[in-house]
Amino acid sequence: MTTPTLPESHAVRQRSPFWPARHPTELAVPACTIWDNLVVSAARFPDKPAFIFLGRTLSYRELLQQAELLAGWLHGAGVRHGSRVVIFMQNCPQWVIGFHAAMRLGAVVVPVNPMNQVAELKYVFEDAGVSAAICSAELAATVAAARSTVTCSSTMPVVVASYSGALPDDPAAIEPTVPTVMRDWLLADFPLPASFVSWCDAMRSEANVPVVTTVPDNLAVLPYTSGTTAMPKGCMHSHKTLMPNVVGIGQWGHTSAESVWLGVAPLFHITGMMGSMLTPIFGGGTVVLMPRWNRELAGALIGRHRVTEWILIPTMLIDLLGSPNAERFDLSSLRFVNGGGAPMPEAVAKELKARLGLELVEGYGLTETAAPTHCNPVDRVKPQCLGIPVFGTEARVIDVDTGLEVPTGETGEIVVRGPQLFLGYWKQPQATEAAFIKLDGRRFFRTGDLGRRDEDGYFFLSDRLKRMINASGFKVWPSEVELMLFSHPAVQEACVIAAIDPYRGETVKAVIVPRTGMQPSADEIIAWARTQMSTYKVPRIVEFVTALPKSGSGKVMWRSLQDAERP
Repeated sequence: MTTPTLPESHAVRQRSPFWPARHPTELAVPACTIWDNLVVSAARFPDKPAFIFLGRTLSYRELLQQAELLAGWLHGAGVRHGSRVVIFMQNCPQWVIGFHAAMRLGAVVVPVNPMNQVAELKYVFEDAGVSAAICSAELAATVAAARSTVTCSSTMPVVVASYSGALPDDPAAIEPTVPTVMRDWLLADFPLPASFVSWCDAMRSEANVPVVTTVPDNLAVLPYTSGTTAMPKGCMHSHKTLMPNVVGIGQWGHTSAESVWLGVAPLFHITGMMGSMLTPIFGGGTVVLMPRWNRELAGALIGRHRVTEWILIPTMLIDLLGSPNAERFDLSSLRFVNGGGAPMPEAVAKELKARLGLELVEGYGLTETAAPTHCNPVDRVKPQCLGIPVFGTEARVIDVDTGLEVPTGETGEIVVRGPQLFLGYWKQPQATEAAFIKLDGRRFFRTGDLGRRDEDGYFFLSDRLKRMINASGFKVWPSEVELMLFSHPAVQEACVIAAIDPYRGETVKAVIVPRTGMQPSADEIIAWARTQMSTYKVPRIVEFVTALPKSGSGKVMWRSLQDAERP
């Protein structure tokens, strides 16, 4: 008599044969809240450094205590369970404290890019129905201007933090490699707008924080998408949708309480929020926090604090290794370097391998998926590859028009399902419905990214769905051309866009940042490209610039270049 077997699920059948041997296929995710993670780590490691900020250490005990104090002030200011609280500042300990103070009250954090201007901030205030804001001193005037134009927010309580308040009391103890311009900015004084409350005054609050019952299904964060094709949309994430990746990121990279993380990915961005704050706190690690990217400072901090884990935007690694002082940086402590947001140029990945013996572990995720849905196995990395679906996640590639799954190796839209998927777009049920598709009775999120799956179960990104260049009927994927351009010795960075061509309809244009000390000509780049790629992919136009426009999270803003190119 044979033993009956359960039918395999589609996710099991499609799993890569190279799934890491030491990893479970599904995670036992704690049924707790983000606040609970801090409470547990503070109990286990009270005196351990949670965050190090340019010379000053914040222990887990201090982090918990200060979050409780700020929660008391916020509650006294009217913040309740479910209230939306904006955080609007660069990376700093106050960002982390403010986030967890909101979690303590069962409120919802709305992280906002500190590059946002008044109109953009006003939109978030109105759309999210914000009850309170926490901002840095240099951005207080922007908050005041935005608040004054929103009727329901005209008396919204705002607490203002100065970066200097998180630095050592003795200026001589500040990290010595902080650039002068950054030091001056961190120590600068800014006027406090009328009715705003200083961080110091808020932290003197003696208000008792009531017992608040928050469950994993409650809303936790409301990050807004970039809004490249429409107005930004709030992505609703509960504690339950955050926790799979809070746990999974550390599990995938084999991190522990001994791990030291470089916290430079912006905390307002889902990648930084997860990899520079929530995952390290869950595991009891230490984060060396940077207020903003600076390659010389990053190189110094990695060596000084023996950083072991670095979750980054690829442009950061490109910049670091492109520094004239790169050979002086002690990067020997690094053991896990994880990148996402854009494919890593092969030439840069090879340099990392040659210098440190490290493989760049590329991954893939979106705001809607609380970051990773895919990642390369640490022990079997494929270059310029998204990796394989992570714990409990299923991914397919479908035909954009028919919605049917395409064969292995063919390009289509990547769709995903898993425990980290968001609950939907805030107050936009139609947009939420349009973002999903049903396959075999299961609900998948449409990423809007074009890619393919190879015979080993690894996924590769072709491009954003609407970023294709159509040159005389030939389809050109800009990211493919960019990756090839990166292998030119004189190219530091490149962004490929479509230019209008009266004959071909569209043609390929490359906007290039040359390496320091090099001055290639456009003809030289074009001639070289003809030896590297198909004729229809070769840039017909080359423009040299000193820098590419980038978002606050470090991603190249290709759409701004594209919009400027078209009349």
